[in-house]
Order: sequence, then structure tokens, then C-alpha cells
Amino acid sequence: MKSLLKMTWMEAKLFLREPVGAFFTLVFPLMMLFLFGSIYGNKPTPMFNGHGTIDISIPAYTAMIIATTGLMAITITMATYRENGVLRRLRTTPVSPLVVLAAQVIVVFAMTSLGMLLLVAAGKLVYHVRFEGNPFSVLAGFVLSSLSFFGLGFILAGLMPTARTAQVVGMVLLYPMLFLSGAGFPRELLSEGIKKVSTFLPLTYVVNLLRGLWIGDAWSKHWLDVGVLAGMLLLGIVVSLKTFRWE
Repeated sequence: MKSLLKMTWMEAKLFLREPVGAFFTLVFPLMMLFLFGSIYGNKPTPMFNGHGTIDISIPAYTAMIIATTGLMAITITMATYRENGVLRRLRTTPVSPLVVLAAQVIVVFAMTSLGMLLLVAAGKLVYHVRFEGNPFSVLAGFVLSSLSFFGLGFILAGLMPTARTAQVVGMVLLYPMLFLSGAGFPRELLSEGIKKVSTFLPLTYVVNLLRGLWIGDAWSKHWLDVGVLAGMLLLGIVVSLKTFRWE
């Protein structure tokens, strides 16, 4: 437990010292919120079934944060540690791979949660966002979504040979998902062809689940989303443990 606490504290300080990761987790989603809020406001519209643009944007931007931390923060950090010999040096200590992975998950999850809380606070204070769901259901959906993408990030970190490769692959996977899944733009604005393509993108199921739970949908309406994300989580755990390399 002591080694986990020390690793977690160290990872938290390193995360906050990295301006790019902190910016895209804590600042960029807020910029998107205020940008589209200044353009469209938050008046109820039939396009969003009586909800405002910001009402449905907060869970979508939360999905954006989850994807960014999962595919970029975890992937690049772990690949960099391995390439720079940090993991090799840790190997000579009593620290186990599980402690290294757990510390990463705790820190990134905490920062992802902080990013969501900032979005919710800004939405409530500035745009009087409506929340019609159950807080515990939204929390459960958030945890499942986050861990599923963290698992995907660990898979990439274990498979990519260098940090530069990990960064490129992470960006190649991330940006199309942001634009096509409904995380960056509401799915209602996308064409039918793009919506069909989006069914093959994992982030689509995060957006669907979080948006649904936010407006009060029952879990029974989102069994497909839950099944896909749970499968990603299970696959991530199994494969990341198999592909974890010290050097």
C-alpha cells in the first residue's frame, strides 16, 4: 500500500507538470463548452428532444475527456517510461507491475473526474444546465466508460515500440472518434452515412451511454453500450497484463 501511495503521488505531480495533458483534460473541454454555448446558448430545441445544446454537450465532452486521457495520457506516459528506462529501473525495486498500472489508473481517473466536475460546474453556473438522471447511475456509467478506455490505452502502451509511435497511433485513433462519435459535435448534426461509420467507434458507445443516463434513460435502453464497454474493459485487463513490458 505504501508503494502504491508513493507511486500515485509521484504520478499526480508529473501529470500536472505536463501542460499538454492538463490542458486537454481540464481546459480544452471548457473552451468547447463556452464556444458552443456562446453560439447556440442552451434553449430547449426539438432537435435534442427538448434539451438544450449545453444540456447534451456536457456528457459528450465528458466522453471527449475520457478518450483523451485513455488514448493519449496513459499510452504516451507508459511508452515513455519504458523507452527512457524508468520501468527498467523500477524493476529492480519491490514495485510490481500491478502497482505501476494501478497508480496510473488512479491519477488519470482523478484528473478525468476533475475535468467532468469542471464541466458540470460551468454548465450549472453559466448555462443553468438541466440534469434529469440519477447521479449514481451517471457515476457508474462514467466509471465503466473511463476504465474501458484506460484498458485500451494500456494495450497500446504495451504494443507500441516507442513513445513517438504511441503518440502518433493514439492521435490517429482519437481524432476521428472525436469528430464522428458525437463527442465533439452532436450526433444529430451528422449524416446517416457517418452515423453508420460511428457504430464501429468505441467512443460512440461512451457518448450514447453518458448522454442517455444524463437525461434519465434506464440502463435497459443501453445494454449494447454497456456490453461493448464491458468487453473493452475485460479485453484491456487481459491484454495489458500479457503485453506489459519493463523494457
